[in-house]
Amino acid sequence: MQTLKQEAIQVISKLPDSSSIDDIMYELYVIDKIKRGLESAERGELISTEELKGEIQSW
Repeated sequence: MQTLKQEAIQVISKLPDSSSIDDIMYELYVIDKIKRGLESAERGELISTEELKGEIQSW
């Protein structure tokens, strides 16, 4: 299992050399959100499609 630092280095190393700090931060942000979502799903913290539609309509 990789440490967070190792994972960040791996992600950054795959980006083009011309990447901006914003590009790097965005990639790390997306990976963090995906990991958090998967962890929530594993814990059973899900909502139904109907609940989601209701939340979206309230916006």
